[in-house]
Amino acid sequence: MREGGRTFLGHPWGLATLFCTEMWERFSWYGLRAILATFMAASPAHQGLGLSQETSQAVVGIYGALIYLVALPGGWIADRILGARRSVFWGGFVIMLGHISLAIPVTSPFFVWLGLLLIITGTGLLKPNISVMVGRLYPDEDDGRRDAGFSLFYLGVNLGAFFAPIVVGHLAAGDRWHLGFSVAAIGMALGLIQYVWGGRALRGVGERPGLRLSRGERHRLGRLVTLGVALTALALGAWAATGTLTVDRFTVAITVVILIVPVVCFCFILLGGHGLSEDERVRMRAYIWLFVAAAVFWMIYDLAPSKLLFFAADHTDLSLAGIPIQAATTQAFNPLFIMVFVPVFATLWVRLGTRVSTPQKFAFALVVIGLSFVVMAVAAALAGPGRVSVWWLVAVYLIQVFGELALSPVGLSVTTKLAPEAYKGQMLGVWFISVSVGDAVGGQTGRLGRVLSEPAYYLLLAAVAVVAGLALFAFARRLRAMMAEHHEPLMR
Repeated sequence: MREGGRTFLGHPWGLATLFCTEMWERFSWYGLRAILATFMAASPAHQGLGLSQETSQAVVGIYGALIYLVALPGGWIADRILGARRSVFWGGFVIMLGHISLAIPVTSPFFVWLGLLLIITGTGLLKPNISVMVGRLYPDEDDGRRDAGFSLFYLGVNLGAFFAPIVVGHLAAGDRWHLGFSVAAIGMALGLIQYVWGGRALRGVGERPGLRLSRGERHRLGRLVTLGVALTALALGAWAATGTLTVDRFTVAITVVILIVPVVCFCFILLGGHGLSEDERVRMRAYIWLFVAAAVFWMIYDLAPSKLLFFAADHTDLSLAGIPIQAATTQAFNPLFIMVFVPVFATLWVRLGTRVSTPQKFAFALVVIGLSFVVMAVAAALAGPGRVSVWWLVAVYLIQVFGELALSPVGLSVTTKLAPEAYKGQMLGVWFISVSVGDAVGGQTGRLGRVLSEPAYYLLLAAVAVVAGLALFAFARRLRAMMAEHHEPLMR
C-alpha cells in the first residue's frame, strides 16, 4: 500500500512509524540483554540474584531461545485472531509490563521471572508481525522499494541495538540494575507512544486478521489453551513437590523440549501427506543440513550476552582509547560493525552472483565463527586470572560479524527459496527455530567450564564450528545439486 504525499526518505510515511517502533523495541531488548547475565550472577549483596555464571548463561540462552520460538504462535495469532497491527501494539504493551516487573526494586526473584515471561510473550506477538507490516506498505509488484524499505527498517534495529548497551549499561553501573531495567521499560513505552501517534500513516495495514477464527474454532482453541496451561502447571507443581525443581534443571528440561521441536517439524513436513513433490522433498533434505549448520553458528554467536559478557566484566581492562566503559558497552560492538559492513557484504554478494553457493557461504560462516573463538582462547590464556585489553573483544566481534553477514541474510533468503509450496508462509518460522536451538544449546555449554579451563572451553567450541564448516565445504557440491542452485562460471 502506497502512502500518498508525505514520505520517509522516499518511502511510505508508515515506514517511519514502524522504523521508530522497532528501534525502541530493540533498544529495550538489547538494553536488558546487555545486563541480564551479570545481574543474575551478581550476589544479593550487590542487588543480584546470586546465581552461578553457568546457570546465568543457561537462563540467558533459554530466554533468547524462547524469544525466537514464540514467533511461530505469535504470527498465527495475528493471522487468525488479532491482526498484525493490534498484535504489535499488545506485544509492545506486554513487553513494557515485563520491563516494569524487572524494574521493581525488591529482593524476591518472582518479579524477575514474571518480567522475563512477559517479555517473551510480548516479543512473540510484536517481532514477526511488525516485519509483516513493513512488507505490506508496498504493492506486491514493488519489490525494489520493498527491499530498500527493509534495509532502512533494519537500520532502526541496529541503531536501537547500538545505543541500548551504552545507555542501559551506564545507568545500571554500581549495582543499579533496576534503574537499567527502568530505562528499557521507558524505551518500549516511547515506542508504543509513537506507534499509536503515527498509526494513521499505516493506512489500515494489518488491521484485520488474514483468516479470522470461526466461533467454533475459538471455543476449541480456548479449551486447548486452558488444557495446556493446566497440564503445564500440574507438571511443574508435581516437579516442585519432589524438591528437585531448580532453575538449573528447568533450563535443561526446556532445552530438551526445544531440541524436539525441529525434529517434529521436519518429520511432519517430510513424512506427512502434504502433497510435496519429489524435488521439494530433496530440497528439504538439503535444507536440514543448512538448519543444523545455522544452529551450530548461533550456538557460538549468541554467547555474546553471557559468556563473552562475563569475560568482559572479569578479564578485560574496560577502557577504550583511555575512556572507561562498562562491561555492557561491549555489546554495542556487534551492531556497530553490522551497520558498517552490511553495505559491503550486500555489494559482495551481488558481484559474486551464483559463483559462491549457499552451502559455501554457510561453511564460511562456521569457519569464521570458529576462528573468533580461537582468538577468544588466546585472550583467555593471556588473561589467566588477570585482565587483557578490551580490544581483544573488539577483534572477536569484528570477526563474528563477517560470519553473521555470510549466514543470517542468506539463510532468510534460502529458506524462502527452498520452502515447499504448502509451507511458504511458515518456513521463516522454521528458520528462526535454528536460532532457538543454537541459543538453548549454547546456554548449556557453560557447564563445560566445570571440567575445562577457559581457553580449552573456547577451543572446543571453535573446533566444533570449524569441523562443521569443513564438512559443509566437502558436501557443498552435492548440496548445491540437491538445492538446484545453478553454478555460474568464473570466466564469462
